[in-house]
Amino acid sequence: MFVKNIMIPKHKTHTVQNNDSLKTALEKLEEHHIDGLPILNGTQYAGIVTRYNLYENYFTSNQSREDFLQNTTCADIATYQEKFLKGQELFEHTLLDLKDFPILAVVDDKNEYLGIVTRFDVLEQFQSAFGVNKKGVRIAFTSIETEGRIARFAEIARQFHEHIISLVTFDETDKLVRRIVVKIEKKDNVEKFTKKLEDVGFRILDIHEDE
Repeated sequence: MFVKNIMIPKHKTHTVQNNDSLKTALEKLEEHHIDGLPILNGTQYAGIVTRYNLYENYFTSNQSREDFLQNTTCADIATYQEKFLKGQELFEHTLLDLKDFPILAVVDDKNEYLGIVTRFDVLEQFQSAFGVNKKGVRIAFTSIETEGRIARFAEIARQFHEHIISLVTFDETDKLVRRIVVKIEKKDNVEKFTKKLEDVGFRILDIHEDE
């Protein structure tokens, strides 16, 4: 999945202009219960203002709260001016960028603002990949790293008419053993299914049923 697939388009986002006061920015942050706003210069992307850097700059400003908010513009404390996305990036590559920052802007080749990707949306995609929001039975197992092992697992799942909610593999290295975590819908044949997996060489590590 690409960043553009989880981007919130500009018409659904809240923004401020370069010359808007921080009072305006703070009011929008509080009204919409968000942690960051893209700063625009017309329609061009110009940076980000966040609650954190707004408060940080206030504490070092030696001004009263009202003077600071009224007399400081968004451009004065803008950050991430050179940090943005183009939409073609793989969404999982944005996780580290968003680890300590709430949003990233998406722009085109002319620096026109297109929308944002939020930390919440990226984490939600990872939750979806693990099937977090759907109850089932999670099975963790290992497999010797050989060609066709995932296909073999899929064939066994088909034989037992298992409905796979999610499937994630780990250890994408030169190791000989790969860990796999699969989540399936709860049925009364889990024991028979896992026994078959073990019979063909998969080693079951853990079975957990959602409550």
